[in-house]
Amino acid sequence: MTQPLADLRVIDLSTVIAGPNCARYLGDFGAQVIKVERPDGGDSLRNMAWRDPRDGEGMWWKLVNRNKRTIDLDLKAPDDVAVLRRLVAEADVLVENFRPGTLERLGLGPDVLLAINPRLVITRITGFGQTGPYSGRPGFATIAESMSGLAAISGEPDGQPLLPAFALTDELTGVAAAFATMVALHSGVGQVVDVSLIESLFQLMSPLVTLFGLTGEQQGRLGAGLPYTVPRGTYQCADDKWVGLSASSDSVAARVLRLLGVEADPRFTTFTDRMANRDALEALMRDFCHARSQAEVLCAFTDAEAAIGPVMDMADIAADPHYAFREAIVRLDGTPMQGLLAKLSATPGALRWQGRAKNADGDEIRAKGWDG
Repeated sequence: MTQPLADLRVIDLSTVIAGPNCARYLGDFGAQVIKVERPDGGDSLRNMAWRDPRDGEGMWWKLVNRNKRTIDLDLKAPDDVAVLRRLVAEADVLVENFRPGTLERLGLGPDVLLAINPRLVITRITGFGQTGPYSGRPGFATIAESMSGLAAISGEPDGQPLLPAFALTDELTGVAAAFATMVALHSGVGQVVDVSLIESLFQLMSPLVTLFGLTGEQQGRLGAGLPYTVPRGTYQCADDKWVGLSASSDSVAARVLRLLGVEADPRFTTFTDRMANRDALEALMRDFCHARSQAEVLCAFTDAEAAIGPVMDMADIAADPHYAFREAIVRLDGTPMQGLLAKLSATPGALRWQGRAKNADGDEIRAKGWDG
């Protein structure tokens, strides 16, 4: 079956996570992706964090750079630049995440690339964007998470601001960049797509911008809670297992209150009432869970059609039948990893191979270009 992006040619000049993930999502749905690495060491993601005990290769590399062919090119060497220019001439997309100005200093700025191929979409991913007072700063997820408003609202009320426990901004920006790239491609016009880590994460701050702009109010830190939903959070059960639940609408809250035996309590009637009496309602919720096993709590809330789920770690997920049925975890070349981002009924994506060895396809690409 032909994949939906099978006619798309993508050059991935980016490194580490956000940029390569953009190209990864395009490759997952059939795009031909050529991953370009510098000869001296290549993409540092190859050696980042955990290694596969079977072959010593980086686990992150195998996931983020799946479905890509690899070639080493020195962008300061004329012969290698000539190879890249030939690829650009027939490409649809080029993804890069150098610091602003780097591509231009290499003599490969957007004006040069668009002169070679006027229909090319050049997706540029940086920490702060191509313009503005901070544009020259290095881009790291931690900086974006600190400066986007996320850390300020994360953590316990009297505790320190917290950062997410995984590369949230990089992962999110990869999806955002892939979306923006497809929008640009749909326009049919060669152009630059300017995506930043900080603005990608800032988009997720819901109406907090509006709230502050209109009222001056700011959301405080509430641990696992939300200011407008009570009860909401994670709760420990009698067997030391945890559940996560939310009463995010009046109808769900009514079912939770019945289950807790306080449906007639005027302190909890409306959103405003529940917010004003947060501590009392949260205490009732904690007591309910502390007195029952996780299975009993899940059963009670499920029967009441209230929103609840077990807090699951990777061991739980690996054994879960729904994850298995949905093929959310697959084995690619023997390596377990996430499956496709979305399921298309008529033109599905496909996982063809995991991240390949350095310069694995270099000779073929140099000799035959996209047909190598």
